Amino acid sequence: MGSKFVIISASLNMNSKSRLMMEELLTHLPADVEREFIDLRDYDLPMCDGDSCYSDPIVIRLQQQIKAANCVLVGIPVYNFACSASFKNLIELTGQAWEEKIVGFVCAAGGHSSYMSVMNVANSLMLDFRCVIIPRFVYSEGSSFSEGKLKDPKIKERLGELSQTAVKLAAALS
Repeated sequence: MGSKFVIISASLNMNSKSRLMMEELLTHLPADVEREFIDLRDYDLPMCDGDSCYSDPIVIRLQQQIKAANCVLVGIPVYNFACSASFKNLIELTGQAWEEKIVGFVCAAGGHSSYMSVMNVANSLMLDFRCVIIPRFVYSEGSSFSEGKLKDPKIKERLGELSQTAVKLAAALS
């Protein structure tokens, strides 16, 4: 197929619901899609200071991983009606690596009112880095989970649809 996907869990929470969703999403990707899973919990990222942070070896490694991908699928926790600071920091640190990527979003929030939370980041990626944003992202709330597992069959189905759309877009744009 020739597509390389980077799948990012942008939550720092040990009991991350967005991470559970990304693990489920991985099961829906075809076996021939090259993939790399990045869990931000495993990276001691500096805060973006607009200066010396860009020379940090971890930042350089993440820039290279994102730059090498055709498609980036991101699992984001929603806090206070916005994407997590850890994800915004990742974008600020890796900036140009996002250019012309296909980007899909998976969001986990506490309630149903934050479903538009990803739009400011999506607009920024689209306008600043000419990303192609998959227009249907997956949004879940606390009721989709039980006993530390994703239980909602509709969310699982939507994760499958998102992965299929990502694969089709990656093939069409390669």
